[in-house]
Formats: sequence, C-alpha cells, structure tokens
Amino acid sequence: MGRLSLVMVAGVLVTQLAGNMIWVSQWRAKAATDVRAASQHIGRSAASAIRFFRSVPPNYRALLIQQSRDLGGMRFFVQLGKAPVAIRAIEPGSLSRAALEAVGQTLKAELPPLPGLQLAFAWPDQLAVTPEGVTLAELPADWVEHTLLIQPDPAPVLVIQAELEPGHWLYLATLMPNPYFLASNDPLSTDRLVLQGLSLAAVLLMSILFALRWITRPLKLLSEAAEAFGQDERAPELPETGSKEFVKTARAFGAMRQRIRKYLDDRERLFISISHDLRTPITRLKLRAELLDDEALRSEFDEDLDELDMMVKGALQCVKDSDIHENPTELKLDGLLQRLVRGARLAGHPVACRESGLAVWAKPLALRRALGNLVDNALHYGERVEIGAHADGPGWVRIDVRDHGPGVPEDALATLFEPRVRLLHGRERNEGGLGLGLGIARSIVEAHGGQLTLANHPEGGLVASVRLPTPQVAAGLPEAAL
Repeated sequence: MGRLSLVMVAGVLVTQLAGNMIWVSQWRAKAATDVRAASQHIGRSAASAIRFFRSVPPNYRALLIQQSRDLGGMRFFVQLGKAPVAIRAIEPGSLSRAALEAVGQTLKAELPPLPGLQLAFAWPDQLAVTPEGVTLAELPADWVEHTLLIQPDPAPVLVIQAELEPGHWLYLATLMPNPYFLASNDPLSTDRLVLQGLSLAAVLLMSILFALRWITRPLKLLSEAAEAFGQDERAPELPETGSKEFVKTARAFGAMRQRIRKYLDDRERLFISISHDLRTPITRLKLRAELLDDEALRSEFDEDLDELDMMVKGALQCVKDSDIHENPTELKLDGLLQRLVRGARLAGHPVACRESGLAVWAKPLALRRALGNLVDNALHYGERVEIGAHADGPGWVRIDVRDHGPGVPEDALATLFEPRVRLLHGRERNEGGLGLGLGIARSIVEAHGGQLTLANHPEGGLVASVRLPTPQVAAGLPEAAL
C-alpha cells in the first residue's frame, strides 16, 4: 500500500508539474502579447501628446497644462522642465523590457528623431517629477488622482521624457491599461500554489482513504486466507467479488487450497496404509525366517528383511509430517529424558542423564521424536552418550546431547541438517541410515519456537543443543511457533 501511495503521489505531482509548465508558458506568451499591444497604444497616445506640445509656443504650454488639470486631467500626467528628471527605475523584467521596447519603437515610428528620449517604469512612492527632486507624493492630490494610481495599492508608472527644444523637456507619466501587468510575470503566485497544494492534498487523501483501500482490501483478504491455510485453520472461502483479476485469483487460490488439502489427506492415508500393510508382513516374515533350518538361507532372509525394513522406515520418514498434530503443554524434562535413557539402556547402550527439575512448553510426542533422533545419532556415531538440561537465560532451557565419538569437521557442521548427508565415519558405523534424523529434529524444534545447534565439544565428540522456551516465555510467542 505504501508503494502504491508513493506511485500515486508521484503521478499526481508529475501531472500537476507538467500542467503548470504548459499553463505558465501559455500565460506568459499571452501576457507578452497583451503588454506589447497596450504599449503600442500608449506609444501612439504619447506621440500625439508630444506633437501637440511641440505645436504650442513654449509660453503657452504651462497654461494649457494648468487648464487641463482644472478640467479633470488628461491621459498623461504632464510636467515641464529645463532638464530631464532622474528616475529610480524598477528592476527590469521580461514584461517591463517588452513594454519599454514597444513604446520606444512606436515613438520612433510616429515622430521625427527625438534626441535624449528616456523611458522607464517607477513606483509612484519613489517617483520624482522635477529635476530638483520633488516627488509625486508632494504634489496636490487633484493633479494626479485622475491619472495615476497611488492608493491603496500603487501600480507601476510609465515615465516618458522627451526634449521638445533645447532646454525644454516634456515629462509624461501614465499607467498601463492593465495597471498591475507586472503580476503576469509570476503566474505561480503564493495564492495559486497554496490552492494547488490543497487540491493535491485532497486528491491524495481521497485516493488513499478510498481508492487504495478498495484496491488493497482483496489483497489483504488473500493474505489472511493464505496465512490461515498455512496454519491449518479452516478459513472461509474468498469472496468471488470485485475486479475480474481478483475473482480469477480467488478461484485459483481456492482450487490450489483444495488440491493441497487433497494431497495432505492422500499422504496421511498413504502413511496409514504403509504402516499397516508393510510392518505386519515384515514382522511375520521375520518370525517365519527363524523357523528355517538352513543357517545360510536364514541369514540371507534376515538380511533381505532388514534391508526392506530400513527402506520402509526411510520411506515413512519422508512421507510422515515432521510435526505431530497435538496440543502443546507444560512438559517435565526429567520424565521425558529418563524414558529415552531406559530405552537406550535396554538395547545395551551406555547413556548418562542428569536430573534438572526443569520444564518446557512443547508437544510431547513431537519433542520426544526430535530428542530421540538426536540420541539415536549420538549412539550410532559415539562411544557413549551424555544428556543434560539446564537454564539458558531467563525463560529458556537448553538440552545438550553429547556423544563421545570423533566429532565433525567444522566446515561440515552446517551441512549435517541437509537431507541424505552423511559423513564417512557415520556411514561406517550406521550403514542403514538415510541422513534424515537431524533435519526432522531441527524442523520440530523450530516449530516450537526454539533452536537446534551443533558444535564440537572441546574434549571430543559432538554436542547437539536444543534451546526451548519455558511455559512463561511460550505464552508470549505466536501460535504459529507452537
């Protein structure tokens, strides 16, 4: 779900970024076209004003300006001077440069050459109107209130200065048709970015809360069904609703689960059949072989029957599940280990066991099978066997099964758990083994939430250590571990 959310976030961001780039380019192209057209219009108006004041004798120009102010002003704020006014220009941008260029080109096209023509944009609060430094803010309000925008949000002012005759300068100030045209240079304003951010957050929130949940809910059901099936629980069938893909997946999973259940049932029936049908006739044949008078023939029958018995045991070990289906319980180790010792001693094997008074949380038959495999291995490959149990940290018990054999090369320890792996000295001492006992023992121990390790003893021989939880620690383990 996290990766899908990341993909959706990246997709929406890329889409918005691409859309914004296209929109910004179109916005700026349109803004540049509009500014150029408006600047040409202002340039023609300024050319008309310059021609008019050129046609008026210098002595009457100030009177005409005063009369126009009394009548409500003109298109331009007009001022006369003997020298150009120093203007603190706005830092040039793409739109302001395009506007000044268009105004200048129009004036040159409409008028004869104007020596010293000056064009600039300035903010009204910093705009000087006389060579002496008088600013626009110091003038009477009625001089500029109908021409320039000063309050409450000042707009940039276009200033045109032209020399009519030597020592006679005309000062024209005006606004663009769109007074705030410079804002078009930054279409990605803070307000727009905030709005896009809110829309992105809303889209992603709705997608994650609804779309992603709708998409991932079938996967969650499939995961839960697979986990329950892996724990041998009777989980309900997956609903065959939703998208076409999930319906096909649910049907395929159901068919697979039925095939696996059928295979497990067939395997269990096979185990019961082999156990019943083969062990009984083998035992009967062994008894009949004892009645044979011919010693050589009886020996050959015994060898064949022992070989057949070994093959049956090996087949059963492969077919039989490593984990015996039973409920875990608190198990006293002394009683379990003593039963294993008594069985070994009856067969004539020297086994020593120390009482510990410890208990573990385990399945009795499964743990007995695992420890029995370890004891059998130790008896086959060692001179004698020692078994002991002791506490191994808070909440854990370790059971050590040590033989007094030749040990195992260090580089071969990791391979002993693999099926049908038997070292040379093991084959010499136990020709009928299949190399499955250690692997089965480890599977059982790990199913209990424990660990089986092998190590050479410093004084010789191999030590198999089984680490298992006590009942107190096992209460906190997941059920799948037991």
